[in-house]
Amino acid sequence: MKKQNVPEIFGSLVFDDRVMRARLSGDVYASLKKTIDENVRLDEKIAEAVASEMRDWAVENGATHFTHWFQPLTGVTAEKHDSFITPSPDGGVIMEFSGKELIKGEPDASSFPSGGLRATFEARGYTTWDPTSFAFIKDHTLCIPTAFCSYSGDALDKKTPLLRSMQALNRQAKRILKLFGNEVKYVRTSVGPEQEYFLIDKDMFEKRPDLVYTGRTLFGAMPPKGQELDDHYFGVIKPRVTAFMEDLNEELWKLGILAKTEHNEVAPAQHELAPIFSTTNVATDNNQLTMEIMQKVARRHNMVCLLHEKPFAGVNGSGKHNNWSMATDTGANLLSPGETPYENAQFLLFLCAVIQAVDDYQDLLRLSVATAGNDHRLGANEAPPAIISVFLGDELTEILEAIKNDTPYKGAEKVIMKLGVHALPRFSRDTTDRNRTSPFAFTGNKFEFRSLGSSNSIACCNMMLNAAVAESLKQYADRLEGAPDFESSLHELIKEVINKHERILFNGNGYGEEWIEEATKVRGLSNLKTTADAMPHLLDKKNVEMLTAHKVFTETELNSRCEIMLENYCKTVSIEGHTMTDMARKNYLPSIEEYLSKLAKTTESIKAVAPNAKCSYEIGTIEKLSELTDIISEKTDILDKALDSLKECENIKKTSEAVRDDVLPKMDELRRYVDEAEMLTDEKYWPFPSYGKLLFSVY
Repeated sequence: MKKQNVPEIFGSLVFDDRVMRARLSGDVYASLKKTIDENVRLDEKIAEAVASEMRDWAVENGATHFTHWFQPLTGVTAEKHDSFITPSPDGGVIMEFSGKELIKGEPDASSFPSGGLRATFEARGYTTWDPTSFAFIKDHTLCIPTAFCSYSGDALDKKTPLLRSMQALNRQAKRILKLFGNEVKYVRTSVGPEQEYFLIDKDMFEKRPDLVYTGRTLFGAMPPKGQELDDHYFGVIKPRVTAFMEDLNEELWKLGILAKTEHNEVAPAQHELAPIFSTTNVATDNNQLTMEIMQKVARRHNMVCLLHEKPFAGVNGSGKHNNWSMATDTGANLLSPGETPYENAQFLLFLCAVIQAVDDYQDLLRLSVATAGNDHRLGANEAPPAIISVFLGDELTEILEAIKNDTPYKGAEKVIMKLGVHALPRFSRDTTDRNRTSPFAFTGNKFEFRSLGSSNSIACCNMMLNAAVAESLKQYADRLEGAPDFESSLHELIKEVINKHERILFNGNGYGEEWIEEATKVRGLSNLKTTADAMPHLLDKKNVEMLTAHKVFTETELNSRCEIMLENYCKTVSIEGHTMTDMARKNYLPSIEEYLSKLAKTTESIKAVAPNAKCSYEIGTIEKLSELTDIISEKTDILDKALDSLKECENIKKTSEAVRDDVLPKMDELRRYVDEAEMLTDEKYWPFPSYGKLLFSVY
């Protein structure tokens, strides 16, 4: 099939700047553009004109319905569709869409998580148009990105706090830039989230209840070959996957999503897609769309896209590296060191702001990526540890050391790489290596937050990061704005920040046991291993004060989010636990018993023909499997009781602790014995596709 021309199709389903400039009047376009670019309040008088052109454009492109597209606290997107049709006097219909419908919607909010913000019978909720993120067409429906709030005005979504955090950082960053003589219209954070995922055969997926119900395999013995040879990483992309990627790219490009890089990841059946950077709010919307479209396109190719952080034990899980930076409306990257970073005081101050933010609010960054799924991934040899630290590399570390000690900085020499083959061009080596074990690494002109799980919304970590950096910048601006000697005060401030927060800087191996020891016992860094450990810190006094002071959250919203996230953790694990007991009783135990019966009959038949035959294999396997069935049955009952006991916990914090300390260990125990039985049971009798078949099914 002939592929479409990329420049022609790119953004063809988006009501973007090109469309608005062509269709809106000059005054309407200028007003809307000012809102988008400079974050000024929307002039509601223009809504009718925008709605009219948006409707006409959407209908011309095949849309029949519209929806306010929002991101509730479920972690996925939500939409309620209304058609454009309105009855006409002649018995027909006309296509209408008003400014009021563009600006405000009223979805039923009663069934969305609220964390006690309202009673179930208080159903009214509001969605309101976010003009900073372009409307788009999906499945013949005009989708309008919106914020979502309750009747009382509390944010019930992830977009609203994210926009607030961007506003807070913009306000404080402009104060700092003004001190350096730089007047700008705005400072925005931008993000490029790298998305990892697995592709498996759809027919096999549907035969695994654990994958269907939970998104991960709760049982499964490792096949003879996994990722040991590292042959899948960056390997040749197989034809079936290539077809999927081509289809996916086309769908994403139509929606204006800047899909750029694609490759095989470390584990069999694992892959990655990385986009070009875009404004954090837009990048968040686009990533939610990307995950949805990945799953939709995969099914067209008779595959399933798994976005769980750890769908298969024993091989690498999937993350989502959040590449974060700050830039002005003039295009200046505030995290770009330039050729002489030692002399770039503005860069050094913004760098210090990030270092201080990560140190002061390491708990907020950790809990922003905390989910039941990500708990399985963090700390393994594919993901950073739960301890948050900052990697700067040799050059920046030496610069900060020189400032701290008031010693001259000699500068890093460019090293020319010579590979010993004359035909190969020489090139300069970067001044620092990359540290794949660091949770928060500087990578040239941005920071890469590597702790996110693959199914996470990137809104969560970015709202915390934006707010924490805004707080650092506020402290600096408060101090420097009244300083009698700006340059000397600036130097002292940078030196002070380095001395106070150098404990968060670590360029070594984050996987080593010695680092865990040093980080926690010597440096005093937090090691919040699970969601149950991390999430309650959202309500620590310092965190509540900072987040409310910058108006990112109200205290009520913070309490509700803590409740919601812990509840989600408990419900996720509870579903997994009940799925395990269900599979054990209905599938695994009967299948093992059937194989035992077959072995017993075989042994009996052999003995009838050859009474002196030892039948060592048959008898040994019968004895071992019989023992395992007893243990599996016992462990299933024990897990059931642990799950039932969760109902007796007095509050959600106690429930989460019981999940962490009691339920999850019992799930691991049950799995261990079922997986052992799998290795002894004839494949024909095993009820579900094995790891080997799942991981290598699309090749």
